[in-house]
Amino acid sequence: MRGKRAKKRALVPDSIYKSKVVARTINAVMERGKKSLAKSIVYGSIQKMNQDEKEGLRMFEQAVKNVMPQQEVRSKRVGGATYQVPMPLKHDRAEALAIRWIVDAAKSKKGKPMVEKLYEVLNDSYQNIGDAIKKRDDVHRMADANRAFAHFARF
Repeated sequence: MRGKRAKKRALVPDSIYKSKVVARTINAVMERGKKSLAKSIVYGSIQKMNQDEKEGLRMFEQAVKNVMPQQEVRSKRVGGATYQVPMPLKHDRAEALAIRWIVDAAKSKKGKPMVEKLYEVLNDSYQNIGDAIKKRDDVHRMADANRAFAHFARF
């Protein structure tokens, strides 16, 4: 083994919604340590989704859940050849990928404030359309295409 495995740090839920998913999204949006700016972006996007606080949070969490992949491909070297092996995902990894894809899709849009861009991506994800959903479908398609190598997943 290559040393000790890093311990998982406990994530503190965000101050307004008391949600760990929102806290993870804030951390993903944050650049150069500007957490207060990231908070205002994420909270503004959630508020735009629905004026009702509880309903906006529910819609946000549903959008993240819609983007979460069920499986992904990982490279595995077997006898000199490298195979793309489909593997199921744990909840934490799937959530992290979903949040990353949502934030990346928002950052790739141009010409609007980040609050608007994030709101649009979240709204599209809530309706199962858009760039983040396309990314999830691409990952699932790749896993299905490499199903023949699933027997290499045993480790």
